Amino acid sequence: MQENVKSPEAMEAAGREMASRFGRGSVIALVGGLGAGKTHWVKGFVAGMGSVAEVTSPTFGILHEYFGGRIPVFHFDFYRLGSAAELIALGWDELLEQNGVILAEWGDRFPELLPPETHWLQFTLESDGSRSLAWQY
Repeated sequence: MQENVKSPEAMEAAGREMASRFGRGSVIALVGGLGAGKTHWVKGFVAGMGSVAEVTSPTFGILHEYFGGRIPVFHFDFYRLGSAAELIALGWDELLEQNGVILAEWGDRFPELLPPETHWLQFTLESDGSRSLAWQY
C-alpha cells in the first residue's frame, strides 16, 4: 500500500487512521530521511490510540513512552545509537515484552533486533515537497 501525503496535518491523519489496525505486541519500523514526516505520523498514531500525550521527536531522548490510550506506545529513535549493543542496554528486549506498540524510527539501523513480524513503513520526501508512505506488512 502506498499513499501520497501533502501536509503535516495529512501525515498526522494517516497515522491516526492506521492506529486502529495495530494491537498489543505490534512493532512498526519507520524508515526515511530527516524531515520525511515520521514524527508527524507518530503524533497521529498516538492520538489514534486514544492518548492525549504531547508527542515529540525522541532523537535526543532515544525513547518516549505514551500511556493513557487503549495500548501503551513506545516510540524509539535509533538515529543516534552507535550499535545494537547500545539498544539492548537501553532495555530493548524488555520493551518487546511490554505488550504495547513499538514505533522504531530509523528501524533499518538495527533490523537484526526487530522481530520477524515487524511492519515496515517507508517515508519518502518527494521533489514537490509532499511525502509518500509505503507499507510492507
